[in-house]
Amino acid sequence: MSDPTALISSATSSPSTGAPAIGRNIDVASAQKTGQDFEAYFLSQSFENMFSGIDSDPMFGGGQSEGIYRSMMIQEYSKVAARTHATGIADEVTREILRMQEHPQH
Repeated sequence: MSDPTALISSATSSPSTGAPAIGRNIDVASAQKTGQDFEAYFLSQSFENMFSGIDSDPMFGGGQSEGIYRSMMIQEYSKVAARTHATGIADEVTREILRMQEHPQH
């Protein structure tokens, strides 16, 4: 996985001189948040599929409240995994967003 600091410095500096990019509208913080949100969403969908085959415990489980709790638990698992860069998806998405901001398509 890539170093986020290197990603930021490469996105905010001129490729030829390494100097700060002047006149470019690069929003690194938003790109990082979007990358992390995308990774959390992706993991949430994966975790939903993983947990779909697990049945409720008949002694304590079942009902609508368990379904709600399970959904909330999966969302939190996904957020934690995304914050820890568990898969590297956020880094790749962030890198691509920054690349697209640096070289806008007309």
